[in-house]
Amino acid sequence: MALFLDGAVSTTEDLTGQDSQLLNIASTEGIDLGGKLALAQEELGVELRALLNRGGPVGPLGWITPAYIEQAGIGHVVVTPPLKMWHTFRTLEMVYRDAYNNALNDRYAGKRDAFHEMAAWAREKLILLGIGMAWNPVPRAAMPAVAPAQGSLAAGTYYVTMAWVNSAGEEGASATPAVATTTGNTLMVRPGAAPQGATGWNAYLGVSADRMTLQNGSPLAPAQSWTQPPGLTTAGRTAGSGQAPSCLWPAPRMLQRG
Repeated sequence: MALFLDGAVSTTEDLTGQDSQLLNIASTEGIDLGGKLALAQEELGVELRALLNRGGPVGPLGWITPAYIEQAGIGHVVVTPPLKMWHTFRTLEMVYRDAYNNALNDRYAGKRDAFHEMAAWAREKLILLGIGMAWNPVPRAAMPAVAPAQGSLAAGTYYVTMAWVNSAGEEGASATPAVATTTGNTLMVRPGAAPQGATGWNAYLGVSADRMTLQNGSPLAPAQSWTQPPGLTTAGRTAGSGQAPSCLWPAPRMLQRG
């Protein structure tokens, strides 16, 4: 699972998965879906900060110390299914609010109200289940630099990505793949600057963007490059979307007194 600050929580595909007519309506009414996705995420960020201030995380050992609560923040939030649904429905609500204001079409008002209720439902489920938090968050990696190197990797086009790893072996979300072609050589992969908390990184290669597999046996040092051996490992772990939550952070509906 990605972190809330890794990038867009939902995509246009998530929106159209809930409303197949959305692209036509956005085009007709001149609505920027990318802008609405970003604005909805900004609003959710404000609400998440307010919710985080109300409670404290629960883990395998029970309540966590106040010192951790003070240090944790939105940078630790993991995108769990309720949070993703909340963002998707909030975005759709905003789209149809604008569409109604543009055209004063009652059909748009009905969809606006329906998605408002669905967003409220998803928010309620997030509160009930808890906000996913990572003890040691690992940000999504930036696209690695890929260059030809001396070697004998089979000629062809390859997709290359990477992911940072923390001291507990937890892996962050993988980078947008780089695409490289080899002819009588191999590939060298270089990571960018390591984010705070990263102690190493993993290299993933494949012949398609949806099937990039782990190539290194153990995490590489943050500044170490990776030169692909002649044989491409195809049976390893595939590139992932990020780390799982370390705990669920209760978010009381009411501010506690005293």
